Amino acid sequence: MAEYFAKNNAKTKVIGCPKTIDGDLKNEHIPVSFGFDTATKVYSEAIGNLCSDVMSGKDYYHFIRLMGRSASHIALECALRTRINCVLIGEEVKEKAMTLSQITNYVADIICKRASLGKNYGIVLVPEGLIEFIPEVATLIGEINELVAKDFEGDIRDYVVAHLTFTSQALFNFLPPSISSQLLLDRDPHGNVQVSKIDTEKLLILLLKKELANRRADGKYDGKFQPQSHFFGYEGRCALPSNFDSQYCYSLGLNAAVLIREGVSGYMSCVKNLTDKNPANWQAAGCPLPTMMGVERRKGKDKPVISKALVELDGGMFKAYQAVREKWAYLDCYVSPGPIQFKGAYSDELNFMVQAPAIEDLVKDVEMVEQAENEKQMFNTKPELLSELSRARIQDVAPIPAMLEKGSYSVAATKKYFPKTE
Repeated sequence: MAEYFAKNNAKTKVIGCPKTIDGDLKNEHIPVSFGFDTATKVYSEAIGNLCSDVMSGKDYYHFIRLMGRSASHIALECALRTRINCVLIGEEVKEKAMTLSQITNYVADIICKRASLGKNYGIVLVPEGLIEFIPEVATLIGEINELVAKDFEGDIRDYVVAHLTFTSQALFNFLPPSISSQLLLDRDPHGNVQVSKIDTEKLLILLLKKELANRRADGKYDGKFQPQSHFFGYEGRCALPSNFDSQYCYSLGLNAAVLIREGVSGYMSCVKNLTDKNPANWQAAGCPLPTMMGVERRKGKDKPVISKALVELDGGMFKAYQAVREKWAYLDCYVSPGPIQFKGAYSDELNFMVQAPAIEDLVKDVEMVEQAENEKQMFNTKPELLSELSRARIQDVAPIPAMLEKGSYSVAATKKYFPKTE
């Protein structure tokens, strides 16, 4: 667009701002996209509520699908905030070339381990784009995308199945009809599968039920599996913005106006030094859009697009999860962050995309939980293991009725009589 305006001697300038809650617009110039902080805090509040629920009822496994079609940043951020039992990272699945069967076995192993400890409950996070990271499924989706981009007649399922390769056809027929049908739904404007409409968490539940039934028959599992599925999606991207996002967006917009005033076009508005909690110390800059672009296959054609930033498996966030995930799987390290705050405790909390968690602090907390569980303490949540907001809530002195505070009351038994009715 910027090139078109320049070529036609138009005065219009084009300046971009890094918008996507998925967090996959990130590079050396863009620390994080706006909306990510708000969305992950909204999701983490809901996940934290479920963590509290499973510790109370101790009878359900919650499988939660989260937004993030091209990257697993949201799922990883929420996992680090709530310390759940398992999060499936699409980038790791792709790196290890894991199959559906291997993923199912990995989660089933966690469920069996927890069952052996008398824990028939837990929390599993699934990024909505996971299914596209599984190599065998990605190949299938790629073939379907190419087929439906062409004109065809008749039933779409018959047409697709008839033209798939042998391996992809076998996988397509293996999938439950409810899932394979979702792969055939209308594409998004870019010609891609609408992964938000694919119930990946329900597919995982179906596969786990079958696997656990087999293990039970072999005498390898004697637990109780009661799964609940959830999808946290659009509600996370329409919430009141966090303080961080409000300040970040205002800075990006003002910086975009400055870039326009300076006569540049085809740039991205960038704000850096976000680890400093004082926005006055943030640094504004502009970056040419072409430096961020690559080529993607869309609607059967190669198109120039801004390259997606995936979860870095050697990055601080994933390494932090990697350091504790083995014990998070069977211990109850859950944390309930609570709702977004605009003043006081937790109001200036940075997301881990901007500042990764300290591994040594996570490991120390795990060791405290492990010690408490080994000692079979009924209430093993120490104040230092609670979220910042939970600690503040506990320390706050709640106002009470004056008569209760001063002790100026007396208790007397009364009896109420009802007249007889004729």
